[in-house]
Parts: sequence; C-alpha cells; structure tokens
Amino acid sequence: MMTLERKLKIALDESRLLILGAQVLFGFQFNGIFQELFDELPRLSRALAAAGLTLLMATIGLLVAPSMQHRIAEQGQDSPRVLAIATISVAWALLPLSIALAFDVFIAMDRIAGTAWGAGSGAGFFVLAMLFWFGPAFVTKRRKQPMAQTKSPKPTPLETQVEQLLTEARVIIPGAQALLGFQLTVTLTRAFQQLPADAKLLHAAALFCVGVAVVLLMAPASLHRISFAGEDDPEFLRIASMFVIAAPAPVALGIALDTYVAAGRALESASGAAAMAITAAVVLFGLWYAFPLSRRFAGKTARR
Repeated sequence: MMTLERKLKIALDESRLLILGAQVLFGFQFNGIFQELFDELPRLSRALAAAGLTLLMATIGLLVAPSMQHRIAEQGQDSPRVLAIATISVAWALLPLSIALAFDVFIAMDRIAGTAWGAGSGAGFFVLAMLFWFGPAFVTKRRKQPMAQTKSPKPTPLETQVEQLLTEARVIIPGAQALLGFQLTVTLTRAFQQLPADAKLLHAAALFCVGVAVVLLMAPASLHRISFAGEDDPEFLRIASMFVIAAPAPVALGIALDTYVAAGRALESASGAAAMAITAAVVLFGLWYAFPLSRRFAGKTARR
C-alpha cells in the first residue's frame, strides 16, 4: 500500500503535468489578443477569447491551490486532507480547461474553415476531453477516498518535506514563466503601442509583479545549492517555504492586472474588463491565501 507521502508527491507531480498544458493555452489566450488580426475577429470570437482567459486563470488557480494548502494550512506536513484537496482541485481544474480548449479550437477553426466547422470542432474537442478526462475516472473510480478528517500518523521526514517543497515550486513556476515571456513579447506588438497610457502602465506593473514571482520561485534552488550545498536542512526548509508562500501573491496580482488589459482590448469595455480583473484577483487570492489561512486558524482553534 502506498504511503501518504508517496501519494501526495504523485498528486503534486500530476498538478505539475496539468499546469504545463494549461500554460500553453493561457499564453495563446493572452498573446492572441494582441495580434494584429485579432481586430478582424467577429464579436463572438473576441468574447470567447476573453472568457477563455478567465477559464484558464481558474484552472491555474485550482492547480496551485493544493501546494498553498500544504504550505500554509499544514505547514509542510502531509495530511489526508491535503491529498483530498489535491484530488478535488485537479478534477475541478479540468472542467474550465476543457471549455477553454473548446473556445480556442472554435476561434482557430472559424478562421480556417468558417463558423460551422469552428462550432463542430470546438464541441468535438470538448466531448473528447470529457470522455478521456472524466469518463475513465468514473468507470474505474474506487469507492474508498482519502478522508480529510484523519491525520497523518507521524511527522513528515525532513527529506520528504524538502522534496515536496521543490516540487511545489515547480508546480507554480511554469505559469509564471510562460506569462512573463508573453508579457515581454506583447510589448513589441503594434497593438500594444496603440493601447491607452493607463493600460500600458498596468501592463508594466503586471510584468514587474510576475518578474518578482519568478525570482522568488527560483530562489529556493539557488539557496539549496549555494548556501546549503544541496543538504537537507530545517533552516533551508523554513526560508524556502517563505519564498514559495510569497511568490503566488505577485502572480495573482499580475494576472489580475493583465486580465484587465487584455479583456479591455478584447471586449472594448472598461467595466467588463474591470469585472474580470476583480474576479481574477478574488478567485486567486481566495484559493491561494484566504482558504488555506482559514483552515490553518481553524486547525489551531480545534487543537486548543
């Protein structure tokens, strides 16, 4: 029978695998809005592009959530509750991802072969994703699920905690790196030069936020190698945990700011863009900080 530590490590690796796929679509959504031919798209395609951006933001938020639960609520200790949250988060993350994929296929095929082909292809990819992502899961689903109320029988070894910490950093950093790359690329497009001055400033602030996050997420690796010579050490775990906990905050802010910029261009509506940006900030900060902190305080109260 697999140990709890092994199960949680696999769950984190699976989140890492899924977020690598989500980041590609997220980059297409963001970068595509600033392409010159985007202005020629029909209103429906522009709206779907903006909706896809929000859906992929939700996907990334859900895939990162278990790592933040593990870091903040459980302080790096393995528990069945974190494993259950990781399972639920992955399941829910696949739904907005499949819808965003369908939207992207529709936009591309609409340009290539027309609306009918676009609608058919988008619907086909959505059904295909549902069948392969959820179909086998329901057919082979085991009755026994990890119970959130039970506790890990023993403290998690330091070696395991360090390995899981570095894995959690690898879960979060792909989305930040992809977004930073596209943020830098967008500044070289003609569409960006035509943005209002306030939108350019918000994009610059978003770029700065995501850049800071990438630096924070790469810090544990350099710290572990240079300062501790690759040795597992409680002091390294403490410092690196602070880096990993702090990094998603500027990522969330950067995504929210650039959601406003991109949605404003896609929808040509400041109020609609503001609503989407606020939604992104509330969802990401809620999943990554508010919920884990509430669980941590609830756990302290229960122990008292």
